[in-house]
Amino acid sequence: MSKAFVKEDADADEDPPEEADGLPTGAKNYITPAGFARLRAELRQLMDEERPKVVQVVSWAASNGDRSENGDYIYGKKRLREIDRRIRFLSKRLEKSEVIDPAKRPATTRVFFGATVTYANSADVERTVTIVGMDEVDPARGHVSWISPIARALLRAEQGDTVRLHTPAGVEEIEIVKVCYGA
Repeated sequence: MSKAFVKEDADADEDPPEEADGLPTGAKNYITPAGFARLRAELRQLMDEERPKVVQVVSWAASNGDRSENGDYIYGKKRLREIDRRIRFLSKRLEKSEVIDPAKRPATTRVFFGATVTYANSADVERTVTIVGMDEVDPARGHVSWISPIARALLRAEQGDTVRLHTPAGVEEIEIVKVCYGA
């Protein structure tokens, strides 16, 4: 049958374009030592454990003969592409990273990367956030990226300052209650 009548993607085996790294132009990829260690551990796990297992399955499936209807081979090749894409992403991220240890920062009440900040809004509701790198964001734990709107509003301000946070609902004034660094 002619390919003109078959709904196949001619480029199905090609990798889709890689995502932009999400950093502002000219910005560095700041990261804490814990975040750097987590990314490096994921990279090692992919390279030393997961990829070799998938390669073994793919080579076994390829040795079985007809690859066109071999599910193990087709799925294995797809999974191998996903793993390789993640390995490339992590390698580039780690290469561009600048590790900043907040515990080594001299004592200050000013907000910088790595700070854990408690702030209160106009309704006196307190929230605590830790300003971390883009690869460490975890809203459930209160970890926000240093390029997020809340972090940008807080950066360089001091304990006791009132800053303006631009939200979709409008401008909100928040007061910095406490600033600390470290574990």
